[in-house]
Amino acid sequence: MWKRTLAGGAVAVALSIGPAEAREIVGLHDARFDPGTIVIRTGERKLYFVVAPGEAIRYTIAVGKAGKQWRGVKYVEEMQVDPAWAPPAEVKRDNPRLPDVIPGGSPRNPMGARVIGLGPGGQYAIHGTNMPQSVGTAASYGCFRMHNQDVIDLYARVRMGTPVVVLP
Repeated sequence: MWKRTLAGGAVAVALSIGPAEAREIVGLHDARFDPGTIVIRTGERKLYFVVAPGEAIRYTIAVGKAGKQWRGVKYVEEMQVDPAWAPPAEVKRDNPRLPDVIPGGSPRNPMGARVIGLGPGGQYAIHGTNMPQSVGTAASYGCFRMHNQDVIDLYARVRMGTPVVVLP
């Protein structure tokens, strides 16, 4: 574990995790967000899970490609371990060779180890990935991708109904 001072005096603490993950405890001084809230800043490509007033766990994520990003508030409405994936019509149209369903646990499944579905409608999710090199980029159709170890960590912290605030 290490600590460093960030701009504005916030202290970042790296947690002891694998080399690919970039999970840190950081200052998040925004009174709008209560503990238990997920805050996504698409411009930073970061997801913050608020753990206490002024404190959050920060994760690196992949965000939507140009034209696929969105903002607003949604709530956790689905949680799955090793989810199967059925490509939405838009993805299938762009990639017609995709099968209709990829089983959970398959190395070809882009949902990774966990899915945290955002509603209503279930169109978007926070999920793991089978393409870890995409984390930190603009790569998806609007979902938020995380390293599998990070989404497993986040999954253990959230509950149904958790608010998810997506900011530019």
